[in-house]
Amino acid sequence: MTRHSLQLRATLHWTAILAVTGLVIGSASAFFLWALDAVTRTRFAHPWWLFFLPIGGLLVGLLYKRFGKSAGGGNQKIITEIRQPGEGVPRRMAVMILVSTLVTHLCGGSAGREGTAVQMGGSIAAAIARQLRLEAAGVRLMLMAGVAAGFGAVFGTPLAGAVFALEVLRLGLRRVGFVALGSCFFTALLADWTCRAWGCIHSAYHLTPLCRPLPDLWRMGQVLLAAAVFGLAARLYFTLTQHLEKAFKTHIQREEFRPVIGGLFVIGLFFWVGNSDYLGLGVLAEKPGSLTLSALFSSPVVPASAWLWKLLFTAVTLSAGFKGGEVTPLFFIGAALGNSLASYFGAPVDLFAALGFVALFAAATKTPIASTLLGIELFGLSHGFYLSTACFVACACSGPGSIYPALPHLKKQLEPFSLH
Repeated sequence: MTRHSLQLRATLHWTAILAVTGLVIGSASAFFLWALDAVTRTRFAHPWWLFFLPIGGLLVGLLYKRFGKSAGGGNQKIITEIRQPGEGVPRRMAVMILVSTLVTHLCGGSAGREGTAVQMGGSIAAAIARQLRLEAAGVRLMLMAGVAAGFGAVFGTPLAGAVFALEVLRLGLRRVGFVALGSCFFTALLADWTCRAWGCIHSAYHLTPLCRPLPDLWRMGQVLLAAAVFGLAARLYFTLTQHLEKAFKTHIQREEFRPVIGGLFVIGLFFWVGNSDYLGLGVLAEKPGSLTLSALFSSPVVPASAWLWKLLFTAVTLSAGFKGGEVTPLFFIGAALGNSLASYFGAPVDLFAALGFVALFAAATKTPIASTLLGIELFGLSHGFYLSTACFVACACSGPGSIYPALPHLKKQLEPFSLH
């Protein structure tokens, strides 16, 4: 066969593999979103489920202690396997993270869905690669595509999902290659289409169109100042989470009891605040007037401390060992903080909520390009200049830390994101 024929055959072969991967992950993501909606509405109908949070935490802790092993590594395990292939991503990771995340949300823990989507996507992709007996390079590509597909399908942002899967590795496009970028985008796009075909509807956010095509200098000054605040808030979040996680491990030797104590703390925070606005995902409204992510884009009357309460609820929940993601709570924290800053600046609430939505996520994950694309996919291209500025400035102001710790030999690659 000629070289051209071999390349065509290889392209068709990989297209078929990635297509199957996208279909499977998209279907799994649709089931996860349906189940997440169901358990959330169950908690709304029966608020007393919150008091089972310590018991749910114990069950999650026992599940991972008994069957977790390498699956307990979560997102970091997948990232490590992509950077430095080793024992592989276990099949059971997808089932375990799905069950434990649903338990967390059923009982009111403040967590997200990105971690679940990424781990499900990576685990499914690894299982397909193992079944096809792919070599190390093929497994690596499949894991990246699986992460992209999971992220893209759950949030309805395939382009951001593809770039996120590569940017979070901090390897640079030259080392990853355009083939990987194209593969990730194709798989994420197909997964998103599949998820939507199953009837999943993602939250829609509408921003007021800009009056002028070019950025306003006064508004840009406000954006820069807000971006710096978003970066500091992201630093507060991952620093607090790391310290709380260390404290739980230091003072509670048995890992299955850490979520029990964490659950009690969350219940205590609930009674301190006096409402349930900061429990769960923060997307659906438990009752009329509840503070939700979409409400932060329209309501000018939001408690100034809303972002801090959500930050505390989420940090305690996840550092104690409950499972789920961090991204949707980060969206909530950023949008709430942006809402408050808009009131202080006399600026558009929807615009600054959107800036906080993406910029705090960018700062916490050190993925400014993916976050910019996420903002464009969700809010429109006309706001792209403000969104990108906020993402990069927030990253620079948040220091070198991240919710996805780098491997020791890669930490120097984070230094360009720090001003310190």
